[in-house]
Amino acid sequence: MAYNKEPESEPRIYGYTRTITTVLTHFMCISFTVFIAVLSRPGTSLFSWHPFFMTLAFSFFMTEAILLFSPHGSLAQKFPHKTKGRAHWILQCLCVTCAVLGLAAIVYNKHLNGKPHFTSWHGLLGLLTVCVVGLQSVAALPLIYHFLAKGWSLAKLKRYHAASGLVTYLLGSGSLLLGLSSAWFTASVGEYTWYLSALCTALNALVIMNQVSRAYTAKKRLQS
Repeated sequence: MAYNKEPESEPRIYGYTRTITTVLTHFMCISFTVFIAVLSRPGTSLFSWHPFFMTLAFSFFMTEAILLFSPHGSLAQKFPHKTKGRAHWILQCLCVTCAVLGLAAIVYNKHLNGKPHFTSWHGLLGLLTVCVVGLQSVAALPLIYHFLAKGWSLAKLKRYHAASGLVTYLLGSGSLLLGLSSAWFTASVGEYTWYLSALCTALNALVIMNQVSRAYTAKKRLQS
């Protein structure tokens, strides 16, 4: 996902606002992941690995992978685009690994307890999200190893990757939000904590949507 510089005519206050929101997104995705880790206490049961790995995958790794390309508050802002691209793909691979481990944990846990699989919207959307994020990472290989593109326009591949990546992120956010409505989470937290957790997930998704959509419209403006 390549991101262009902001238009020079844009008021500075907009840039400052986006920097603040990006920094807050870093803070929220880390805080939410740590909160779920403390709440689930991974290792205390087989189920405990499911919320831990899924939150680590979609709240932390995937969010940070996209924020690498943010023109406001990226942790790798001074690095060349190629380096950002490699780091982005590594974080996405970590995301896929954690997502698969989280899926395996809940599937095996249900198997041991004799419970049916994928009977809720959370389970179905979670399964779809894990499959899509895996395909997304594999499909990104031509953007790293250009010889795999074989006649495809790299500019078009980057746009397709950004658009599909945004859809994948929204699927992950939706899975997390549905997970917050699970019996385990609602029984573990109070009302205000639930709303705050949902707000963190929703705000992260809004910031990512804004970042990707602005990058796409900026590129279209330059090409027109």
